[in-house]
Amino acid sequence: MRRILVLLAVISLLTANSFAHISLIEGHHAKQQTFKVEKVAGNVYVLFGQGGNIGISYGEDGLLMIDTQFENIADKIKTELAKLGTDKSRFVFNTHWHGDHTGGNPVFGKDAMIIAHSNVRNRLLSTTDRDGKPRTPTAKVALPMITYDSGLSLHFNGEEIKAVHLPKGHTDGDSAIFFTKSNVVHLGDDFFVGRFPFVDLNSGGNVEGLVKNIGELIKMIPSDAKIIPGHGAVSTIDDLKKYHQLLIETTTIVRDQMKAGKSLDEIKKAGFPEKYKEAGSGFIKPDGWIEAIFKSYSVNMTAK
Repeated sequence: MRRILVLLAVISLLTANSFAHISLIEGHHAKQQTFKVEKVAGNVYVLFGQGGNIGISYGEDGLLMIDTQFENIADKIKTELAKLGTDKSRFVFNTHWHGDHTGGNPVFGKDAMIIAHSNVRNRLLSTTDRDGKPRTPTAKVALPMITYDSGLSLHFNGEEIKAVHLPKGHTDGDSAIFFTKSNVVHLGDDFFVGRFPFVDLNSGGNVEGLVKNIGELIKMIPSDAKIIPGHGAVSTIDDLKKYHQLLIETTTIVRDQMKAGKSLDEIKKAGFPEKYKEAGSGFIKPDGWIEAIFKSYSVNMTAK
């Protein structure tokens, strides 16, 4: 009996460590967060919880969601949605395939039609995860039923809701969602407010692509629009410009050292100037951002 109890304890510890690792990979806070819905503008709301920020459109046509966080907290999400008038969404957009944005699809997909870039569906159907390890393909109910390559429009709650594909940024399946009348844009994980971003190189992400995409978005987004990031508070175009400048400055620092023949370890040891300390206090630390830049531009230089 003692051996069995010891074995169960070990299994429990391994399981806990495994979930902790998954939590860190998916980039959501390990600690419990407050679930709450806040109005952004027009028919658009944002739901903060665990994982990526959920965008919401609610009006005469019903409920639409952008991203779904995790399956095991779907009941908490539904409780907040019900305060608007219903907990059943008619449509769900996924900004990309990561679990903190698509994990609730099995629950919300029972009522909603899921829409995403074609690469999101392909990766959810994949038998390997981001590290190349085996994974069970996502169940049919949680898969996007409608996919697109460059983008599409949905007319809902009195406005055109436009999905625009952003190639090879955070992943290879990223989309920005524009609420054209409410003047709100959801940028998914292409935008981490005031923090170094997570670029998933194993899912087709690329630092150079991300920097380019943010520059293009700044041109596309109205100056008075409100922006829902993948992680962080509702922001403005000025916040996005500051983020873009952060990307440009830090990638330039790393690239200059690469051109000087410095190794990845040497660049990590040198680090970034003190002014970027706060940017490195989030999910992605300075070493992680330096490595993403180094690997992205190494591949780009080799390709050229």
